[in-house]
Order: sequence, then structure tokens, then C-alpha cells
Amino acid sequence: MKILIKGGRVIDPASKLDEVCDLAIAAGRIIAVKRVAADFVPNRVIDASGCIVAPGLVDLAVRLREPGHEHEGMLDSEMAAAVAGGVTSVVCPPDTEPVLDEPGLVEMLKFRAEKLHRSRVFPLGALTRNLQGEVLTEMVQLTEAGCVGFSQAEVALANTQVLQRALQYASTLGYPVWLRPQELYLGKGVAASGPLATRMGLSGVPVAAETIALHSIFELMRATGARVHLCRLSSAAGVALVRRAKEEGLAVSCDVSINSLHLTDTDIGYFDSRARLNPPLRQQKDRDALRAALADGTIDALVSDHTPVDEDAKTLPFAESEPGATGLELLLSLALKWGQDSGAGLTRAIEVLTQAPARVLGQALGTLQASAGQLVEGGVADVCVFDPEAHWQVLPEALRSQGKHTPFSGYELPGRVRCTLVGGHVAYEA
Repeated sequence: MKILIKGGRVIDPASKLDEVCDLAIAAGRIIAVKRVAADFVPNRVIDASGCIVAPGLVDLAVRLREPGHEHEGMLDSEMAAAVAGGVTSVVCPPDTEPVLDEPGLVEMLKFRAEKLHRSRVFPLGALTRNLQGEVLTEMVQLTEAGCVGFSQAEVALANTQVLQRALQYASTLGYPVWLRPQELYLGKGVAASGPLATRMGLSGVPVAAETIALHSIFELMRATGARVHLCRLSSAAGVALVRRAKEEGLAVSCDVSINSLHLTDTDIGYFDSRARLNPPLRQQKDRDALRAALADGTIDALVSDHTPVDEDAKTLPFAESEPGATGLELLLSLALKWGQDSGAGLTRAIEVLTQAPARVLGQALGTLQASAGQLVEGGVADVCVFDPEAHWQVLPEALRSQGKHTPFSGYELPGRVRCTLVGGHVAYEA
């Protein structure tokens, strides 16, 4: 299939390209950027006039809910939501049922995802068996099955010795470890500690739950030489620690969710369970620090933290409701909004969704590594075409995800995806 994307503003942060030009695709690969051969005869022409042509988005935090939670999300529905949001690659954590701690489970998930011909799925394997924090998994076998790293998902490790051994083993084999920094016992609350949580009578999660975990992780990184990706940073103090760790030269990267980037604890309102999230929404000073850190590169990537939750689990008292919100279809628009509001700009907003998260994945992408998150001749044709001037209102019933709950319900957001290509195949078209 030969496709010509014509007349769009092509923005590729990796190559610093930003100009109106054409993009030619054949056999699933980009064969020309700007200089399209006169004898190129496409089977299809996509008119991108007035639109931006960007690399397909890479989302590092997506729960697909299969296997085990099909009542909250089916692979088919969540993959449809991904391509509708311009997301062509997703990383999913291992906290499914059963947990992704066996090669067969990983292979099955990848096989089912590939049959849908939508986004590429990159699973994280469980760091410990059944995420119980006691026995390490067979990392070599899980990597051979398709895992791109190892994680405890939302399950904090109580045993520091187990974490040390995990980092030693992963470092020896060159595998990255993905950790959400949270101290087990301090992190059991349902809202960020502060005046609001106190007034509402909600159990709090102090900033120390994040910073204590970060201190431990960094000390163990120094001892083991491991490479760690920190998932969903949430506090100003955490940002400061990561900044110092990067200045020191530790092999650390991190991301922030669209929720923490835009919202604060006041968005809980009158016990609105749509704002029941992990990590919990913190104060404005924390949000401002996260926004600045994403702009200056201290935080590498922006993620949707897509966690579809069914109606029964959300329509409960705030403290009893299940944490999580849908986000795949909002990711691009909320990145554009942040770029506008913060002054970071359009190119940086695209970079934190493309080149930067692809760099976090690094060598785990294998043959995709050279071209993931960028538009390069010879590279895989994962492309997102969107209209930056189109505005849309977030209406839960219109979302393709099976999860309809989001704290951004009713918001009017900029940017609408017009077309998503995965491997040169049109996976979504508005």
C-alpha cells in the first residue's frame, strides 16, 4: 500500500523538522520526507492541509485490562481508543489477572494485540512472582517473550533486599526496571495529605511516601548500576530529587501523568470519585513544579495513565471507589493545552509524546528503535495527523474506551486526531 500524506505541517522533534511538506509511505515504511519522487504513484492520498503530521504517539502507562478485568476494558475497545488518540505504541504494566509473570501470558497478550492491527503493545513483566515482592521472576524468559522491562505496577516493595537483588540482576542483564516511587505504609491513603484531605476526613498520602522511596531507589542505583524509569512523579520534592540524580549521572528517567500535570487536590470537589487517582492529586505548588520540570526536560515523558474503571467501582464513596481514569483519547489534547498554557510550545508538547518516551524504551524496541517516535526515511510509518485548531468537548459517552470516567469530563480541549497510521496501515480515520 502506497500512501502520500500531502500538504501537512510535518513536525518531527527528533530531526528538528518543522515545515509544510509531503510524506511518502510504501510497504509500511516512510520512503520520503519532503523530497517525494516524481514517479511515486500512491494508492491513496491523505490531504493534511491545515493539519500537523507528527510521529505516532508513544504512551508509557496504559492498562488494557486484559486478561482478567474484561468488565472494565476489552483489548479491542482500548486499542480503538489508542489509535483514536493518535497513540501507536503503548506500554502496559503487569498487574493483570493473572499477573504477567509467565512467558506464555506475555506471548498471548502480544498475539491478541497484533491480530487487531492497531497500536503496538509493549508489556512490562512482573518484577516479582505474582507481584508479591518475595521471589524474582525469570527475567530472561520474559524478555524473550516480549517484555520491555520489569515493574511492580502499583504494588510497593516492602523488602528493600528484594529490590536490591532485582536491581542487581536487571543491571547484570541490561534490563530496565520501572518503579512508581511509593513507600508501602505511607502510601495507603486515598488523597494527598494537606488541609483539604484533613477537612474532608480523607486518609492522606504524604509527599514523604514518594521521597523516601526515591532516596532508597537512588541509593540502590548507585550500588548496583541499574537503569530505572520512575513512573508518574507527583510532587515538587520528588522533582528536586530526580533533578539532582540526573545531574549526578544516574541512569534514571521519569514520566508524569496528564492528571497530575493539569489538576490539583481541589479538583476532588465534593468527593468526586472521578478524581480518585494513583498517585493522588497534590497541591498547586506540586503541579507547577511538574509542569516546569516537563518543560525543562527533568521529566522525560507525559503519559495518559489510562486506567478504565467500570461504573460499579466508581459509583461508591470516594475512599471506597477504585482509583483510575481513562486517558488515551485525551493525551494529545492535554499535551497541547500544557504546551500552550506553560509556554513550552508545540514542538516540546509533541516531543514528550514521541521522541522522549521512545528514548525511554530504548533498545527494548529492537528493530523499531531507530525510527520509533520520529519521522525518518526508512523508518516504520507510525504517523499521527491532527488538526491543532479543532476544539472538542470531552463527553464520556463519546469515548471509545470502555472506561467512561475522567476528571476532565466537560472540558473543551484543543487538537483533534484526523488520521492514525500504524506500520503504514490506516488504523483510524475521523
